[in-house]
Amino acid sequence: MYNVIMAVRKISFAPGEFYHLYNRGNSKQVIFQDTQDYNRFLALLYAVNTTQNIIFRLVSDEMYKFNRNQLLVSIGAYCLMPNHFHLVLGETSENGISKFMQKLTTAYSMYYNKKYIRTGGLFEGKFKSEHLDEDRYLKYIFSYNHLNPVKLIDKNWKIDGIKNKPKILDFLESYNYSSYQDYLGIKRPESTILNIEAFPDYFPTEEDFTKEIFEWISFKEELN
Repeated sequence: MYNVIMAVRKISFAPGEFYHLYNRGNSKQVIFQDTQDYNRFLALLYAVNTTQNIIFRLVSDEMYKFNRNQLLVSIGAYCLMPNHFHLVLGETSENGISKFMQKLTTAYSMYYNKKYIRTGGLFEGKFKSEHLDEDRYLKYIFSYNHLNPVKLIDKNWKIDGIKNKPKILDFLESYNYSSYQDYLGIKRPESTILNIEAFPDYFPTEEDFTKEIFEWISFKEELN
């Protein structure tokens, strides 16, 4: 295994390329306070990924069969954390990523502000992006994305290593707000969010994916 360092830089999006996008709450505030919030964001990941105009207030947590016609982006992986989110995207149509992110953050901010009776910006400025222009970066980001929730139960795992790997793997498998379960082949409505076929086939089987995650958490431990 190896360390991968990717600098945040100003980039232009292009069809056929892959990117890591992320953003967090303004002043690091929590943006997902309960299960309903997480589920609304997940539903929006699916619903706004279309060139069609949609009425945000009609988006429900159960609309994963909505016919979207042409997609704006391909979604390879995602992870929602209490105060931030990560997305691995491919640009499908011209300006697709910019349009998708504008629709996503606008729709969720409208929902959140109405629910919690607040005004003003929810997110910390414009989303951040990294161009995954090398194969090793793209493959690495799938592990990075899916390992994010570990810090919720072991905030120092990257420094101290992981002593109880089965516990960590069980936790990741039970975490409903990332695409980890989908890579394990678990069938759920949220699986339709992903467009895995648009990305390189790094994990042909569920076993390949689990092995990759296990190697990463073992690698971190070996460094200590």
